[in-house]
Amino acid sequence: MSIPPPAFSDVAKASNDLINRDFYHIAAANLEVKSKAPNGVIFNVKGKSSHEGSTTGSIEGKYVNAPSGLTVTQAWTTTNVLNTKVELDNQIAKGMKAEVAADFVPSSKDVGAKLNLTFKQPNFHARAFFDLMKGPTANIDAVLGREGFLVGAEAGYDVQKAAITRYAAAVGYSVPQYSAAITASNNLSVFSAAYYHKVNSEVEAGAKATWDSKGSNNVGLEVAGKWRRDPTSFAKAKVNDRGIASLAYNILLRSGVTVGAGISLDTQKLNESAHKVGTHFEFNG
Repeated sequence: MSIPPPAFSDVAKASNDLINRDFYHIAAANLEVKSKAPNGVIFNVKGKSSHEGSTTGSIEGKYVNAPSGLTVTQAWTTTNVLNTKVELDNQIAKGMKAEVAADFVPSSKDVGAKLNLTFKQPNFHARAFFDLMKGPTANIDAVLGREGFLVGAEAGYDVQKAAITRYAAAVGYSVPQYSAAITASNNLSVFSAAYYHKVNSEVEAGAKATWDSKGSNNVGLEVAGKWRRDPTSFAKAKVNDRGIASLAYNILLRSGVTVGAGISLDTQKLNESAHKVGTHFEFNG
């Protein structure tokens, strides 16, 4: 049976995740604590300390009622923003999810509201994002897929200006063992080609090249690899064309406790303080 293709932003997900996720040097320290109450409410507390010294965090509660397809999420951040999201899945129509998201800043009384729609069918995946308070604006994307081949497009529209504000396109091929994708974003001015290969159950490899046609003639390149040492730990490494090398290690210490550490080295400035080190702690109750 055919399954829906990925969303437009996920056409190159396998390579993007390999290159970008689980590299912990981006922040000096990350903390995430998840727990589930007896009534089914899921709590998630996050904290992040940046290399610049600032600290941010949030506390979130999520209630899921599976029979009705209803999910309600409420979050409060350390910047004093209240975020509320209500989702309704497979109730309006089969394969459709509707989401209303609102944010409120008590100190300034600023209010934001968004309506997001997702529609999935075999070989088809479409999304629409409406910002009701700014513009209003709409961003719409769609992907068609068949036998691993993917083709998608994205467009943004400002209702007040009655003008298309952005557009992008992508083509790709994806199977469990490997995938490849070419995307053209920023009004078809920034081009990227990405490749992912699951060599075996322990080793993954991938690369991404990016060229900005409105910038310099240089092509940015990132190459990454992942080695799963055993079911509880893995190591990752990547390097880019600017000589920035990153290493990361993740281990499940025991059930519900995960620790990660990472480092980023500027290989062209080894004698300078251009390097970054970060840690990640995750607790699941």
